[in-house]
Amino acid sequence: MRSSLLQTQTSWSSPKSIRFQHLFWFILLSVIWLGTLGWRDLIPSDEGRYAEIAREMLVSGNWLVPRYNGYLYFEKPPLQLWATAAAFKIFGLGEWQARLWSGLCSLFGIALVWYTTSRLWGERAGILAGMILASTPIWVIGGHFNSLDMGVAFFMSGALCCLLLGLHAPSKSRTELIWLLLCWSMMALSVLSKGLIGIVVPGLVLVMYSLFTWDWSSWRRMHWLSGLFLFFAITLPWFVLIIEQHPSFYQFFFIHEHFERFTTNEHQRTASWYFFLPLLAVGFLPWLLNVAQAVQLAFQEQRHHALTFKPLCLCLVWIVTITAFFSISQSKLPGYIFPVIPPLAILVGVSIQHLFDKKLSPQLRSVNVWLWQILVLAGLFCIGFFFLPNIRNTGEVYEKLHYAHYTRIVSVALSIGLLGCVLAWYLRRKPLASLLTYASTIIIVALTAGLGHEAVGGLLSGKALAQQTKALIHEADPLYGVGMLDHTVPFYLEHPLIMVQFQDELAFGISQEPQRWIAHEDDWVNLWKESPHTRAFAMMTPKKYSELFEQGLPMEIIAQDPIRIVIGKPGLNH
Repeated sequence: MRSSLLQTQTSWSSPKSIRFQHLFWFILLSVIWLGTLGWRDLIPSDEGRYAEIAREMLVSGNWLVPRYNGYLYFEKPPLQLWATAAAFKIFGLGEWQARLWSGLCSLFGIALVWYTTSRLWGERAGILAGMILASTPIWVIGGHFNSLDMGVAFFMSGALCCLLLGLHAPSKSRTELIWLLLCWSMMALSVLSKGLIGIVVPGLVLVMYSLFTWDWSSWRRMHWLSGLFLFFAITLPWFVLIIEQHPSFYQFFFIHEHFERFTTNEHQRTASWYFFLPLLAVGFLPWLLNVAQAVQLAFQEQRHHALTFKPLCLCLVWIVTITAFFSISQSKLPGYIFPVIPPLAILVGVSIQHLFDKKLSPQLRSVNVWLWQILVLAGLFCIGFFFLPNIRNTGEVYEKLHYAHYTRIVSVALSIGLLGCVLAWYLRRKPLASLLTYASTIIIVALTAGLGHEAVGGLLSGKALAQQTKALIHEADPLYGVGMLDHTVPFYLEHPLIMVQFQDELAFGISQEPQRWIAHEDDWVNLWKESPHTRAFAMMTPKKYSELFEQGLPMEIIAQDPIRIVIGKPGLNH
C-alpha cells in the first residue's frame, strides 16, 4: 500500500496554536471523563466494597482503622479510602463520588504522560502520547471503575515519569533533585495505595534497566538519603500507628497479603502465565500495530552508545518487567497490568512522531503502519457485529432481556467506531485531525460500551433493592447477611451487615472480633425466633429463603430481586 500519509507534508499548527489545542482538548476530555463517572450503579465486588469502607470511615470518624461491615479490614492501605471518604464528606454519597479518585487518577495520568513526553521529545510527541493513553480502552474503563488499581497505576507511572524527567535533567542540578524527590514521593503514595509493590516494582525496574543498557550512573543520581527520608516520612506514620493499635496487622498485611498472595493460590485468583498478554492486546487494541515499531525504536536507542540516559529503554524495561512480575505471581487480576499502559503510550506516541518526521529506517518507510491500524480496527468493528448474538444469549433467564438491551448498545458502539474509522481515513492527509478523530472515536466507543453495561450491571447492583428497604430499616435495627456477603446493598442502604455463617474476605476481621458475627445459622434462627417482637432484618439468596421457609421460620419478604431477598419479622410495622 502506498504510504500516502508519510509522503504528505505534515501540516502541524504553530506552537502557540498547539498549546491552545492542548488546553481545549484536555478541558473537553475532562468534562466527558469526569461527567460520566456517575452513569452506572456500583457493582460488586470492588466498587461496592471500597465505597462502603470509605462510608464507614466517614461515619465512624475513625480514619486510621479501615472497617468493612464493621469488621477490621486490613487487606489494603488507606490512601484511596481517605480520598473517597473526603469526597463523600464534601459532595455527599453517590456513584460519581465513589469513582472520583479513579477518575481523577486516570485523568491526571493522561496529563502527566502528556507533559513528560512533551518535555523529553517535544510538544507533538506529547499530544500524541496523551491521545493514545486517553483512547486506550483498558485505561478508559479503569478510569470509570472504583477499584484501587487506577490509583496505584497513576502513582507508579508518576514515579516513572518523574524518574524520566529527573534523569533527563543535568546531573546534580536543582531540577534533577526536584524530580527525583517527586519520584520518591510517588513511590511512597503507591505504597499507601496498594502496598509494597509501590517500591519493590520500581526498584526491580531500575535494576533491569541498568542490566539492559549497562548504565549504572542512574544509581548515583537517586539522592538516596533525602529520597528515603521523604519516602519513610510519608509511609511510616500510618503503618506505625496501625501496628501499635493492632499488632496483628503486621503478619496479615505484610506476610499474608503480600508474600502469600504472590507465591500461593490461597486467594483463588490463579490464571495462566500468559494471562496478561491477551489482556494487553485487547486493552491496547487501537494502537497495537504501532507497538513493534515502538519497540524497534527503543532498541535503536539502546544501541546508541553516545546517549548516557536512554528514556525509551527505561519505558520498555518498565513494561516488560512489570508484565513478567505479575505473570509469575499466583494471584492475577486485570487491573494489575494498568501501570504498564502509560509507558506503552509514551513509546507509541514517540514512534508515531518519528513516523511523521520520516525518521524510521528505510525498511519501514514503505509501510504505513498508521493507515493499516485504521483499516484493521475498522475491520474488527465489522466483525464485531457477527458476535452480537453471543452477547444476547449470555446469562441466566432473568438476564436475557437486559443482555438484549446491552446488545443494542454494543451495536451502537460498533457503528460509531466504524464511522469514526472512515472519517479518520478520510482525514489521513491531515495527521493531527486524523489522529484526533481516531482517538476521540475510541474514547466514545469505550465509554458507550462500558457505561452501557449498566443495562446488565444494574441487576448486580443492590441499589434498587436498597431503595425499597431504606425507609423501613432504621439505623439501630440489626441487618443480617445469612450465608452471603453482599458488596453493594450496605453502601446504598447505609447500613452494614452482621455476618451469619459466612466469612469470605471478612475472615481476618471476624477472627479478631468474633463477637461481631454469628458462627452458625442455627444460632441465628434461634435468635430470630426468641425475640418475635424485636425489629430485625436479614438478607439472603432466594435459595436460602426457600430452605428457611420450608423449615417454618417466621418471616416476611420486605424486598427482593433475582439475586437477593430482604426479610423482616412478620406482623411488625416495618
